[in-house]
Amino acid sequence: MNQWEVVIGIETHAQLATVSKIFSGASTAFGAEPNTQACAVDLALPGVLPVLNRKAVDCAIRFGLSIGAEVAPKSVFARKNYFYPDLPKGYQISQMDLPVVVGGSLTLQVGSGDKTYEKVVRLTRAHLEEDAGKSLHEDFHGKSGIDLNRAGTPLLEIVSEPDMRSSDEAVAYAKALHGLVRWIGICDGNMQEGSFRCDANVSVRPKGQAEFGTRREIKNLNSFRFLKEAIDYEVHWQINEIEEGRRIQQATVLFDPDTGETRTMRTKEDAHDYRYFPDPDLLPLMIGADWIERVKGELPELPGQKRERFTNILGLSAYDAATLTASQEIAAYFEAAVAVAGQGNAKLCANWVMVDLAARLNKEGKDIADSPVSAQQLGGLILRIADNTISNNIAKKVFEALWNGEGATADEVIDKQGLKQITDSGAIEALVDEVLAANAANVAEFKAGKEKAFNALVGQVMKAAKGKANPQQVNDLLKKKLAG
Repeated sequence: MNQWEVVIGIETHAQLATVSKIFSGASTAFGAEPNTQACAVDLALPGVLPVLNRKAVDCAIRFGLSIGAEVAPKSVFARKNYFYPDLPKGYQISQMDLPVVVGGSLTLQVGSGDKTYEKVVRLTRAHLEEDAGKSLHEDFHGKSGIDLNRAGTPLLEIVSEPDMRSSDEAVAYAKALHGLVRWIGICDGNMQEGSFRCDANVSVRPKGQAEFGTRREIKNLNSFRFLKEAIDYEVHWQINEIEEGRRIQQATVLFDPDTGETRTMRTKEDAHDYRYFPDPDLLPLMIGADWIERVKGELPELPGQKRERFTNILGLSAYDAATLTASQEIAAYFEAAVAVAGQGNAKLCANWVMVDLAARLNKEGKDIADSPVSAQQLGGLILRIADNTISNNIAKKVFEALWNGEGATADEVIDKQGLKQITDSGAIEALVDEVLAANAANVAEFKAGKEKAFNALVGQVMKAAKGKANPQQVNDLLKKKLAG
């Protein structure tokens, strides 16, 4: 395995957040009865003509601007010809030679904690196209049915360069892209409903070889877990095939989550097999500077800009900043907490959002938007940790009470439950003296060089104080007394 290098590129289909389809006025709403949202244009009835949806173009421009790409002043729609039951026209309207978005890049954080590193993945292009219908194979008494509700749904196909070298990098890229399209409001990112689907092009080559190996494309991966599992299986399969003396054939494959294996669907077609040519029913798409400027003015602060602000102004690490900008909801919650707790406590806010809050949300299957503890409540709690009103341990009790609705604010919970930290040095010294007098054996062990005995003494003081003594003051006073 060590002598092989993995090469991965990803093609992503993001369903654009439009009310109607890309070339017709039919609805794009999910979940309707089969074939109730397919109009004459979607059905390719004789005499109908496509009309481009301006909102879909707005979405493409927003994406191009957000990745630092060129938004083409002129792009062309083409017919991609193939025959399949769910494709009424016998061709798909897409873009080939002149796509609407060219180039750009996505910066992502790979790994976690100390093992995090930054990766820049270049994008080749993003182009507009229509979705096909869907073949249904269940509940048809051994026959298949066709649902054309999805036919004509607007897609932005986003194509990366083959810059990724592991399944971890591929997943980090897919998550960053998923977060971005949701952030800028062009796609709801619902993978279960097919709004965000990834195809992974995977090949292997001997380390040091410049030429790429033969790639196989894993189609329609609709979860990050499946993306990782499919790539890992495919990599091991390809390496084994080559080491056994067999050649890899370019192909399209499907991943079976039940077996954890990929299987060949068809040998891979190349672009010429689709006989692309410009669609005679659609004029070239011309995008002027004023159109681009209008869309640029509507963009929110982008994740990269927010990450930079979090690191440069709030002093967060690159990993923390990346985690807190994974979605607009997380970023907004964090910033609202900091607004209450103060910029000086930004790191403490980050820790609580990423660890304590995230763990509780995950345990209960809640999104951050549904958190019982509001950002303002958490910010108030962090203020009381920062000013030594409560310790971190007591703060967890206060958080639990807020989560369960046992108080409107941290201050209210602290007062109601008598959780205020003991910081009076005289009171703490009295507790320390009592513990030292009652635990002569631990004192002797500490003086004999056993560090664990010191921790035992700290524990006894905290127990006597019912957890409310300031831990730092306890440590300092114990060390002073034991050194005397």
